[in-house]
Formats: sequence, structure tokens, C-alpha cells
Amino acid sequence: MTAHPHHDAETLTALLTAEGELVTERLDHWAATTPDRTFLHYGEDDVTYTYAQFAAATDAIAGNLAAHGVSKGERVSVFSTNPLAATLLMFGVWKAGAVYAPVNFSFTGSLLTYQIDDTAPRLLVTDPGLLPTVNAVADQLTHVPTLVLYTPPAGAHDHMERPEPVAPRFPTLPWDALTAPADRPDVTVAFDDPANIVYTSGTTGPAKGVVQPYRWMAQYTYNLRLPLSSQDVIYNDLPMYHVGGAIANVARAAWAGCEVALWDRFSPTAFWSRIAARGATTAILLDVMIPWLVKAPTSERDRANTLNKVHMQPLPLQHHEVATRFGIDFVTAGFGQTESGAPLGLFIEEVPEGEGTPAELYRGLPRAEIVSRVRASGTALLRGPEITRKAVMGVPTPFVEVAVLDEHDRPCPVGRAGQLAVRPRLPALIMDQYLGKPDTTIAAWRNLWFHTGDSVVLQPDGMFDFAGRLGDRIRVRGENLSAFQVEDLLNQHDRVQLTAAFAIPGGEGDEDDIVAYVVPIEGSTLNAEEIRAFAEETMPKYMRPRHIRVVPDIPRTPTNKIEKYKLRSQLLDEIGDSGTGS
Repeated sequence: MTAHPHHDAETLTALLTAEGELVTERLDHWAATTPDRTFLHYGEDDVTYTYAQFAAATDAIAGNLAAHGVSKGERVSVFSTNPLAATLLMFGVWKAGAVYAPVNFSFTGSLLTYQIDDTAPRLLVTDPGLLPTVNAVADQLTHVPTLVLYTPPAGAHDHMERPEPVAPRFPTLPWDALTAPADRPDVTVAFDDPANIVYTSGTTGPAKGVVQPYRWMAQYTYNLRLPLSSQDVIYNDLPMYHVGGAIANVARAAWAGCEVALWDRFSPTAFWSRIAARGATTAILLDVMIPWLVKAPTSERDRANTLNKVHMQPLPLQHHEVATRFGIDFVTAGFGQTESGAPLGLFIEEVPEGEGTPAELYRGLPRAEIVSRVRASGTALLRGPEITRKAVMGVPTPFVEVAVLDEHDRPCPVGRAGQLAVRPRLPALIMDQYLGKPDTTIAAWRNLWFHTGDSVVLQPDGMFDFAGRLGDRIRVRGENLSAFQVEDLLNQHDRVQLTAAFAIPGGEGDEDDIVAYVVPIEGSTLNAEEIRAFAEETMPKYMRPRHIRVVPDIPRTPTNKIEKYKLRSQLLDEIGDSGTGS
């Protein structure tokens, strides 16, 4: 167990809220004091909002939400591929005192139906491009929300002249009813009111809606805000249903009073031209992105960019090599989770002064001031060559206690892997509950620790290292999912009796490949290609198994538990012998 030198509750509260407690208050502050500064640039359509323009637009959305019956605490689901629309809605929803409930835009069929029914939103906002997906589940929904169809303006990359009609089962509200001029409603929220419901994969059941209070966002962004000033530009290509995109990047910009530049998705070929176009100074790079950038041919111009602070999640072994090549002054790492926020963190001063971002391209706080801020916060600060292990996550923030626990919730000794557990030192720092799942919430909080479900090791140097996901968690293309989700969807095939899904190491970064062993219903015939075709019809791309095996039966224990370790060993031997990956 670890404690932090920072102090009593009053001191911790002052530390956490020094730049404001609520993200909406910070937006108001910058709109009043620097109204003409750019807040948001949407690169896909070259659209820019100043702080004053964005504040006015989201005030109007909030006022219209309230006028159409959306009251404090009600939920608004956003199912959109457009991060500009999602950002406008997110802040408008918060200003109305309602709860932002994003939906993964790759969901279809039963995944989409489940989340809408589970969230039970007052409104569901979607795009013309996603409307067919929503219409397809209209008759399966138990809860039918009012549907708002976002209308991209003429000339926008996602504008549609004639979207398909909305399914008649949905009550509708036009998009311009949300964007018409309106006064901001008189709604007050507290730090412990719900702000978001973000879904995370469940290892033994359906996905869980994580209810996040406003203070969760202050805690989650704390370390990432330390090195920022209003001169920074945050680059974002993460989706707005992901806390990394919505909170770590977009909400963080509103706290810092700087610009956030949005694109719809990561592009290895356009990444550096986007950085240059906006003079971006900071970005989040997921492990799957880094190999793409490293694979590009080296150039004497590699350092000639404005990116001087990068968060790498998880920290790769080659972090120093990447930083040295591209002139990145600081790399941050940590543990980030929808439920517990960011309880661990680490700053790495990667290169000596003068070997990072060229002076003529450098924007933001001077290096010495960043170092001073980090040291004052108590967060670990190391030099790049000192970190020679991958997946180092740093030390606890001052706001939490952290422990590594065994299966009986006893502390593990240094060097032994166990479950990461977190205990907040202030109220409303981490998730409030799993929506509508009190038993699951209580189980996660057993013995007065929040159990993250992730395996970590406390090393002799005092750093926590990520050791893997407990249970049947899988990570593909930056998305966390569970074997249960894969099995549940494949079991819906009319000739499948049983599925066992699990992960094996993938070929990129620390990503996984998904394996599915499928047992057909007795007397029926089934092959891997039929399962693959079914997966393409019913599952998001990242959830589809790479390896499919149709077998007459699956090994089980005497108590009928599936022995996935035998299947994993069998498949790895098979792949190793054949040298193939299918």
C-alpha cells in the first residue's frame, strides 16, 4: 500500500480545484477573459470556434434542451462519428445539468439495443450516416427515446442531401430545435452530481455504464493539465465515446484555456501534416499508433515539428527512441480507466535541453517551469534513459491510496503481481456506480477498495508496472472489450451451441488478437468462414475474431468450467508450427 506526502482533505481539495472544479466553469472563465482565442478547430471541415463562439453555441443547446423537457440528471445519448457535433452536445448537456452518455459508433444490432435500453436516455442524437443503424433496432428497443438527427451543414464532409427517413417508432426533434438562439438555463451542478455515463466491457456479463461525477473529470485530467498553458494546442483523433478523447483531450483544453484540434480518426499518413497545420504541442498516442509512426522512413526533418509533450498509453519499450527521433521533450504515462480515472502517473524528461522541439517551433510553458510544476505536485519525474521497462505507470497521485492485492485482498509483496485497488481520499473522485447494477458496484468496492480488474506489480523502485488484464479482458485497436461480449454475439448464430473466446498476443504494440472456438449445435454443419461472415454482419471490426476454430467440443473441468488455457496453448502451438495467422 502506498501513501502520498500530500496532506489533509482541505489541502487536497485546494490542490485539485486550483484551476476550478467544474469544466463548465472553466469554459465560462476563458470565454469571459479570452473570448477571441481559439478553443476548437475541426480539421475535417476546417471549422474553428473561439471560446466566446463555443460558449454561446453550447449555452443555446443547453437552453433548448431545457425548453424541450430535458431536466437535471436526465440522460442524453450521443451516437455520432462527428467529434465537433459530439463536443457541442457534451458541453450543452453539461450546462443543462443533464448527463452525457456517448455510444460507441461502431455498435450495431444487439450491442446498440442493449446500451440504449440500459441508459434509457431522454434524447438520442445521431448522424445521417448512422441513422440506418439506429432505424434497424427501432423495433427491438424496450426504451424508445426521442431521436434528434444531427444535420451537417452543406459543404461538410458528412453532409447528406437526403438522409433516410427516421423509423416511425421514434418521436423526433429537429436539430435546429437544439441550435436555435436560446438563453442558458439556470441550473446549478455540484462536484458530486453525475456528468457522464461511459460504458466499459464486463468480463462476466454485459457492458456496464460507469456513472462519473464532475470531480472525476478534474481528477482524471490532473496530471495531464500540469504541463499545459493557454499557448498549447491539443491534438485529438480519439472518439468522443472514449474518455481519452472526450475528457483527457477536449475537456482538458477547456481547463487549460488552450485549443483542441479534432479529427475523426487516426491517420498514420496525415498525422504529421495535421500537427503542423495547427501547431499542435501535445497528443495522446495509444500503443497501436506508435508502430505506424516509427515505420515511416527516417528523415533529417523528423525533429522539425511542434509536438513537445506526448502521453503514451501504455508506455512502450521504445518510448525514448520515439522521443529522441521526433524531438519530443516530455512523455507522460500512467494508468487510465473509465471507473477510477487516473490514479497513477509519471513524467519523463526524454531528451536534454536543445535536443527536443526546435526553439523556433516550441510553444507552451518553458521546460524549467514544467519541471518545477511536476516536482511540486509530487509526481514522479525521471529521465528517458532511466526507464528501460515497458508499461511503467508511475506513482499514485496525491488524491488516492493505491494497493496491490491478492485474491483474498491481502497486500502483495513488492515484485509480485496482484490486482490494482484504489481508495479515494476525497468524495466523488472516482466512479459513483455501475448504472442499474448495485451488486456489481458493491462487488467492485469490496473491503472498501475499488478493484480495477487489472494486474499490476509494485517494483522495488516504487513504480507500478502494468502486468495484464484480469479475467477475460481483451484490448484491440485501443478498445477494451471482454470475451463475454464476443461469446454472447457469436452464440446468437442459429447453429452455434457454445463459444469460447480469449486473447493471444497480437502483432502490433501491446494489442491482442481474438480467438474463438465454436461448437456447432449437434447434427448441424458449420465452418469458420460462416462464422466469419456472421461476425462481419453483427460485430464491430475490432470485436471480430482473427482466429476461428470450429470444434466438436471444448475442454471443461469437472465443474463444467471451460479450460481456455488448454485452447490457448493448443492454438499457439498450432500457429507456431504452421507460421500462419488465420
